[in-house]
Amino acid sequence: MTDILLVFSTFPDLDKARHTGTLIVESQLAACVNLCPNLESIYRWKGAVETSNEVLAIFKTTVQTYPALEQRLRELHPYEVPEIIALPAAQASAAYAQWIMQEVRTES
Repeated sequence: MTDILLVFSTFPDLDKARHTGTLIVESQLAACVNLCPNLESIYRWKGAVETSNEVLAIFKTTVQTYPALEQRLRELHPYEVPEIIALPAAQASAAYAQWIMQEVRTES
């Protein structure tokens, strides 16, 4: 097990996802963010089934940095209830894990 987390969040469009991802990486809350456009989401919202096109952002961060990342995502995110899901990386190459640990800030 590593201290690396993959944090998933969906955005309404590529511009908002890119802007948010850039701010998160610049502030060293994540070492990297991957943007996956053209995602179709089907979900229940306020009693109705909705469908929308979204962009999935995958942030690479650490367990120690996650609280600050989550707080910043909540501040920047346009959704009333943003998707913020963190999954631990059970395995990661030593070099990649070390790079992530070096690129994110350790204090909250």
